[in-house]
Amino acid sequence: MNATTSMPLHGLAGQFANLGLDGTFSSPTEAPGGGAPRENASASTDRLIVGVDFGTTYSGVAAVYSSTPDDVEIIKTWPGGNGITSDKVPTEIAYVTAPASGHDAAGSGTGPGKGPSSTTATAIKWGFQFKPEDSRLRCIKLFLDRNQKLPHFVSPLETATLLRKYERTVNEAVSDYLTQLYTHTMDTLTRRYGASFMAITKVEFVLTVPAVWSDAAKHATLVAAERAGLGQRHELRLISEPEAAAVYTLKAIQPTHVQAGDHFIVCDAGGGTVDLIAYRVTQLAPLRVEESAVGTGGLCGSTFLNYRFEEHVRTRLGAARFREMQDRKPKTWQMGLAYFEEFVKRNFDEAERQDVNVPFPGLADDAGAGLDSGFLVLSPAQVKEIFDPVVHEVVALVQGQVDGIRARDEVVSGIVLVGGFGQSNYLYRHLKRQFDAAPPAYSERPEPAAARRSRASAIEVMQPVYAWTAVVRGAVLRGLEGSMVVSRRSRWHYGTSYATVFDPDRHPIADRYWSPLWERWMVSDRMQWHIAKGAQISEHAPISFHYTRNFRPGESLIVDDDLIACEHDPAPASVRKGATLTVCTLTTDLRAVPKALFTRLTTSKSVEFDNLDFTLDMTIDSAALVFELKVDGVRYGGVTAKFH
Repeated sequence: MNATTSMPLHGLAGQFANLGLDGTFSSPTEAPGGGAPRENASASTDRLIVGVDFGTTYSGVAAVYSSTPDDVEIIKTWPGGNGITSDKVPTEIAYVTAPASGHDAAGSGTGPGKGPSSTTATAIKWGFQFKPEDSRLRCIKLFLDRNQKLPHFVSPLETATLLRKYERTVNEAVSDYLTQLYTHTMDTLTRRYGASFMAITKVEFVLTVPAVWSDAAKHATLVAAERAGLGQRHELRLISEPEAAAVYTLKAIQPTHVQAGDHFIVCDAGGGTVDLIAYRVTQLAPLRVEESAVGTGGLCGSTFLNYRFEEHVRTRLGAARFREMQDRKPKTWQMGLAYFEEFVKRNFDEAERQDVNVPFPGLADDAGAGLDSGFLVLSPAQVKEIFDPVVHEVVALVQGQVDGIRARDEVVSGIVLVGGFGQSNYLYRHLKRQFDAAPPAYSERPEPAAARRSRASAIEVMQPVYAWTAVVRGAVLRGLEGSMVVSRRSRWHYGTSYATVFDPDRHPIADRYWSPLWERWMVSDRMQWHIAKGAQISEHAPISFHYTRNFRPGESLIVDDDLIACEHDPAPASVRKGATLTVCTLTTDLRAVPKALFTRLTTSKSVEFDNLDFTLDMTIDSAALVFELKVDGVRYGGVTAKFH
């Protein structure tokens, strides 16, 4: 990318981990006049903002037309859904070989052209298009970030085997999935608004990524989205998932709950991951916030409940009978799992003290296993046993954010719970019990001091109506209204390495080397940390990295420098394996810099060389890094980044 622009890094080359349409909108209102918006829409003023929540287990799409900004519309019908509506579609994909004549499986998409043989073509099945017994790639999003630990139920070996079978990489599979999502979205938009309207209306995409992801993983997602079409003919930007959720939820609760100076913690509890960011409200009209603590997260989403439920059923039935059910009666198992997914996970409430009856049709009655008339009976205590380990992890993450803010003698006003897991009554009540003390019953006796202090530190827990789609709704609002976040907290130390004059009191003698140009002993790989972990940063205030470079006559003016990061405290004084990592290599083209800005120097041995001082400015926005080259404050040349 040319660094003289201030756009996100859309077209950067990079190499990453290699592991081997019938939609309609559900909209609250029609556009003025009914049906599609007016046909004389101006491309300069009217636009469609499309938010894409690419999730670990489910993905969602929302859109809004700029002339009707209150009508955020969610895509609810999907290929293979048989007319059943859903706010999201499974993040699952598989490749199916078909005759080379080009006849695809019904409803499936066309693959990118790489098939296992010259006599077959590859078709793509995705989302709802699978039978229960079909093999497919699941949770492929998690493989984009090699820094994140994989959950126990995601098999790298199984994923690599499926990818090798069809000669795909993780990045290509992600791109293929996003291609299907993009194609279905554009088809749905065209049906909704009409082809002539779409031809003259600008479409902008906002894609969400986890806040705790590495910069390389965010960039890999961006590249995959570009390949899928989201960034080739449209403007594309990234936003972190909890920030997108905060955009929607804080605006939704603003009229009654938000005051300047308030701290809110947004907990985006999804299928695979849980992301948290704390915000402090700095301004009400228009609403502006700043990150007040470093974002955190973990692998403790609701999918872990599914696998704990599976272990519970296996234990109750016995391993042999459970395996027989999965092999011979896969629909029986899928029905029970679907009931747990749709009803138990969201609605379980221990306060009701009622047994939960999960349907397993076709299984014989067994009083010892708790099978009765085709139902597996779970007591409230048994459901709690499934939920509690995962819920306790989420509560601990929230507690960490609360403690960080209180350590600065500041008060947390609210916890906003969003995401698929965020709909859970059980999780909501656990957080409420942990953080939101109920007011005491009326009594003529004085309230004990300890109880009074506890109630004073109570934090209100909120669960928005559209918790599952809060992220994608916020992504749309971010694209429509711009960023409401005035500053963020750096999740890493960021810096660059440099060479300096050898100092025997500070540097190991083994690290020194002789510089023929400077004619002195030097040491390299010393670290200058430009951004500290936890420091406040603003996308309107770039961070400058200063460099001094020497060039012999005829030497290339295209130079490489590494951006280095560290998550440990304190950050080391030099590059150290295991403590620091290279985020990306920045390639800077200095050929456009006027020769007059180079300084000609001569060594004592009459060797001439040119010296140039320049800076690379880095801007960190919600989910991307932007770089540009400056010499004496003037922009020159280009900077590209290759992420590692």
